[in-house]
Amino acid sequence: MPSGIYLHIPFCKSRCSYCDFATDVYRDSDAVERYVAALVREIKSEPPALAGGQFVDDSERSANWPAEYAAGSDVDTIYFGGGTPSLLEPQQVEKILNSVNKVFSVANDVEITMEMNPATVTPEKLDAFRSLGINRASFGVQTFNERDLKLLARGHDANDARQTYRMLREAGFANISFDLIAGLPGQTLEDWSRNLAEAIAMEPEHLSLYLLEIHEGTQLAEQVRSGRRTPIEDELAAEMYELMLDRLTAAGYDQYEISNFAKPGFESRHNTKYWRLEPVFGFGVSAHSFDGRHRYANERDTARYVEMIEHSSSAETYREAIDLASEFAFLGLRLENGISLKDFAERFGFDLKERHKAEFNEFFNAGLIEENEGNLQLTKKGKLYSNEIFSVFV
Repeated sequence: MPSGIYLHIPFCKSRCSYCDFATDVYRDSDAVERYVAALVREIKSEPPALAGGQFVDDSERSANWPAEYAAGSDVDTIYFGGGTPSLLEPQQVEKILNSVNKVFSVANDVEITMEMNPATVTPEKLDAFRSLGINRASFGVQTFNERDLKLLARGHDANDARQTYRMLREAGFANISFDLIAGLPGQTLEDWSRNLAEAIAMEPEHLSLYLLEIHEGTQLAEQVRSGRRTPIEDELAAEMYELMLDRLTAAGYDQYEISNFAKPGFESRHNTKYWRLEPVFGFGVSAHSFDGRHRYANERDTARYVEMIEHSSSAETYREAIDLASEFAFLGLRLENGISLKDFAERFGFDLKERHKAEFNEFFNAGLIEENEGNLQLTKKGKLYSNEIFSVFV
């Protein structure tokens, strides 16, 4: 089974108020160049997990886990995440992609995604990215409301977003995804409706729409703690989610995952690997990987990551074997088609419904889950309470 490659680029023009990712403000071009060199070195080092295209320890593979899930060197998705990868210069992106192509067997139809933020690209840079094979843009709009953009400390305005979108189209990008956030402090249902209307009118191929999560340690969390910002009520958040479902379905988008919608054929191939528990190998600061049995992660501090790579070619800080059955269950339930109960039983050797009989009876009675042609799926109501359902498996 082909693997995915995730490449973390931590640099941003400024830090957003809600962000708890591993990011650094872009201040020094030399520091960026040093980071790129470290990233290339890590990729070329061929971590043990990739050696021979097998598991770290093949004997640890679950007896019921299909052999085709063994992580190999074939790759059909590459994802530049961050941070703001579009801050990189084209020649830096070229160095990174060249190193990937030297180590991995990359499919001819590879999906190469780059996360981009408004006002971080020029027409010339976008043309260069396209010529390097970048064929999908994940575009961090978040909101078209100027007040909310200031709340999020996004560093761009709504017109920057509109202009960057036009430039993407003019550069030939035919696969564009928008990110939008609902549930911002002070946001009304009308605000969210206008965001949806503008996004739909622009006709991106894909939309990732999230309800705001406030993480400890962020600027926004401190603003909420101090009383300067007030989170919206759960009832309003539910209304926003239901409005999102209705409007996007009417506009011809298929919901294929709890937070993700696409026009037919434009589902994110890379992100789907995570939900299907397929191999993805991450490179760069804080990057996470999954090789079919183990999940492991790199150092989270950028300066420390670079030092570790320069001295040992590895920045791995932890590795753990995961409960495949549990993760397959709650990740699979995120998908619109849910989980095939027959396939689950064949793979893991037990009946999922029987194992969690008491909890599932409660969920069925509450109208949160349903069984459809042998697939266990979340209902529309269940998507609103998905975290409670997933907690059964975590």
